[in-house]
This record gives sequence, C-alpha cells and structure tokens, in this order.
Amino acid sequence: MDYRNVVGSGPELAGFSADVLLVVLTPEHSRTGSAPLDALVSEALSAGDLELKDGQTLYVHRPAGLKAPRLAVAVAGGDTPRQFKAAIARLAGHAKGARLTHAAVATAQGLAVTAAHAEVLATAFGDATYVYSLSKPSAPKPAALKKVSLITTAAEATAAREGLARGQALAAGSTLARELGNRPGNYCTPTGLANEARQLGKAFKHIKVEVFDRAAIEKIGMGSFLSVTNGSAQPPRFIVLRYDGAAKDQAPVVLVGKGITFDTGGISIKPAGEMDEMKFDMGGAASVLGTFRAVAELKPKVNLIGLVPTCENMPSGTATKPGDVVTSLSGQTIEVLNTDAEGRLILCDALTYAERFKPAVVVDIATLTGACVIALGHIHSGLFSADDELAQSLEQAGKTAGDTAWRMPLDDEYGDALKSNFADLGNVGGRAGGAITAAVFLSKFAKAYRWAHLDIAGTAWKSGAAKGGTGRPVPLLTHFVLSQQGKGALVPKQAKATDKKAAGKGAVAATVVKPTRKAPARRAAKA
Repeated sequence: MDYRNVVGSGPELAGFSADVLLVVLTPEHSRTGSAPLDALVSEALSAGDLELKDGQTLYVHRPAGLKAPRLAVAVAGGDTPRQFKAAIARLAGHAKGARLTHAAVATAQGLAVTAAHAEVLATAFGDATYVYSLSKPSAPKPAALKKVSLITTAAEATAAREGLARGQALAAGSTLARELGNRPGNYCTPTGLANEARQLGKAFKHIKVEVFDRAAIEKIGMGSFLSVTNGSAQPPRFIVLRYDGAAKDQAPVVLVGKGITFDTGGISIKPAGEMDEMKFDMGGAASVLGTFRAVAELKPKVNLIGLVPTCENMPSGTATKPGDVVTSLSGQTIEVLNTDAEGRLILCDALTYAERFKPAVVVDIATLTGACVIALGHIHSGLFSADDELAQSLEQAGKTAGDTAWRMPLDDEYGDALKSNFADLGNVGGRAGGAITAAVFLSKFAKAYRWAHLDIAGTAWKSGAAKGGTGRPVPLLTHFVLSQQGKGALVPKQAKATDKKAAGKGAVAATVVKPTRKAPARRAAKA
C-alpha cells in the first residue's frame, strides 16, 4: 500500500481526485471548510440520516459538488488517535470495492492530525484490507486499493509523513504476524517458520538469519527445548535473527518468541474442544518475525536479536512423560509435571542462550497461559518484570502503539509452588496464580540481564466468528525497539550497576555476561 500525505485546505476537498473521499468528524468538530461537503453533512444531520455521535456513518454515491464519486463520513467519539482509528476502521470498508484503487482521507477543521493519527490510519487500513487465502481458494479477492492519501494542513505535513511511514511498517509487520498465525499447523511447521525467517533475510539486507537443526540444538545443550519435540515427527528449529543498526559495541535488545506451531498438550493432552486454535501457539514467534519486518523498514539505530525456538508438542511413544526430569541449557534440572506447560520449557533454554549476546534487555513473548486470559481477558497482554524501568518502557510503548500491556506481580513467594522433590524445580505450580508462576519459572533463567515477559495468550488471536490472528504485540514491540535509540536506551544490567557506583564519573562500563554453560561449535541447518 502506498500511503502519502497531501497538503490541502477545506475548500480544496471538493476538487480532490480519488475513488472515494473518507471524512472523519467529531461531535465538537463537524465542519470541513468545503461548502458542498458541509452542505451534504448539514442536510444529513437535518434529515436524521447522521448524528454527531461516536460510531455514526454516512455513505453518499455521486455526491453533489464533489469530484470524488463516492463519499463516506464517520463520526469519532473524540480526537484521540484511538478514537480516530476506530472511525477509520469503519470507513475503510467503503474503500474495499473491486474498482477502488485510491482513497483520500480528510478530517474536520479543528481535528488536529498528529504523527500518531497518521500512524493508526495506516494500521487501520492494513487490518481492514488483510485477507487470508493460503489454504482457502474461495476467499474473497484482495482489495484493489493501492493508494491512501491523508489530506492535512501544511503545518501538520511533517508529522503526518513520519506517522504514515511508521504506520506502514507496523501494518506490514502485523500482517506478517497475522498471516503466520492463521496458517494451519500442517502449513506453518517449524521448518516453515524457519523459511519465513530466511525470506526476511533475503528481502532486507540489514537482517541476518541463522537456523539450527536438531543436531545443532543438541550440541548447544538445549535439553529442555528438545524434551518438548520428542513426540513429534516434525523436526525442531532454533532461529536466530540479527538486525545491526547501531555500533557493534552497543548492547542489543533481544526478543525471544515462543514458536510452538501446534500444541496438543503432549501426554497431558488437551480436551478436543477448540484444540484447533492451538495453531496460534506460535504467536510469540510470529510477533518476533513481524517486529523484524517492521524494524527493517524503519531502520532505527539499534541492534536487535531475535531468538525463536520452534517445534510441535505431540503425544507419541517417544514423547516426554509427566514426571520425567530434563536438563536445561542453564544446567538446572526440571521435573516435567505437566507436558502441556511446554512453552516455558523451550523458552528457558532460549533465555539462557540470550546471555551470549551481552544484551541491554531481553523480552520474551509467548502465548503462555490460559490463566492470563482469565486474569486480563483479551484487552491487555500480561507484562511481568522485576525491573521497574524496563516495565515502564514497555507499558509506555504499548500505550503509544495502542497495543497495551498490564503489569502483573512477580513476587519471589510465588516461586514456592515450583519446588520439586526430584529436580531443581517443577515446570508448573498449582492453578492459583498460574500466569505468575509461569513467569517466575522463566525468571529463573533470566538472572544475568534485564528481563521482561509478555504473556499474549489473550491478545494474539480472536475466537468465534472473527477467529484469526491479531498481529499483536508487533506494534508494542516495534515502538519499544524504536525507544531504545540514543539517550533513551536502557543500559545493560551490569553497566547500570557500575553507573550507579560511579555516580557520574564518566562512561559506564560495558557489561560482560558469561553463558551458564559454554556452547560447543554451532551447526546451522541446511536450507
């Protein structure tokens, strides 16, 4: 999609050439400055065909006095980016006709267009025009829409262009995450995810991709990860992505995404109802790939690492059994009390692996627990971190992106539920506080750096008639990565401690973190 800004004033709207003109009003701002357009709106208000209330829309074919052959008007509840996006989402449906290739968007006078407004315009159109078709030949044809013009004042133009560029990248990244999540488990396999990562490396020269096969994963020593894949005929993959946008000595941000491409629960098998939705259990991996897609377009001055352990969780005669004890890359042993708590078993080894990159921060993203859905529903992702500064940065990124997270507790006392008589820790506690004990489990493998966990079980996909991936939390993650440029960047854990001791005595020392277990030479999987 080609998003562009056009400078124009109210009187010029009548002569603007586009297949459809989309106009956003608010209860406080209902005039555009275009005489024929304002007359149409006034007449509709008088006739009761339109009210200045949130959610109201009006469509006019061949509107008198306008060059555009189609006009659609939507009333936003206010002038915030979130309210503006909701109005645009309603209008976007009028721009999906078979012959419509160019849509123009204008706002009422007094409704200021900021970079945030322009950004959500692009993401709203991205959401509205996405169609899943890979395994559905009968799917509707994609919209013919190729260009969206946002009409603003000259004073708003710079911010609008900035926001459109960011929104276009976010839309592309979110669409990739949605597409990967929507693919059935027999289409989106661990090998399939690895191939998608390689495609990113081919499309963007700033992204480097390395993929490890089972033999290489064994050599690294990821016993916990491999225990999950024991019951599956699909080979596991460990995907490492790199985006180098800053100096080599700048500590990277590391994103770790859970990539269970299908989760039966293993020997602790799930009920049949809605098990098909377990194809979405790779939502964390999809969000990492989607974030890399967005970052590659925006080219921020930051170093970024993506780690994706990916496999299936299947029952078979070779599957890991409840009560088995496995050894993680960290050297800690884990009693697998429930094989359906598998996401934390693949993530913990990836978290240990992250140490070798000497990261500034590490954020893992996972459709980890149904308990988080019970706690937060489908509005906020669950955010867990003992690091206040990191948690606040992620919360702010979510608010800026309109992709919110809610901070949950992470008290040490919750760890008592993970005690085991036969290993260093069990992989589950009781039902109470399940999302929290899962996060505490992961924290045991993230002591060497600043770390946060996002549980996206309630936000990565929708059920029911609207079943499908959402692309979350790509917007949150992308805004967080963008915030880690320059002076706003979080410093590594040990550098932060050194800085506090130095109290202004010059530059902070670089962090040095040694992996818990030295990895042998790595072997990448063949393409």
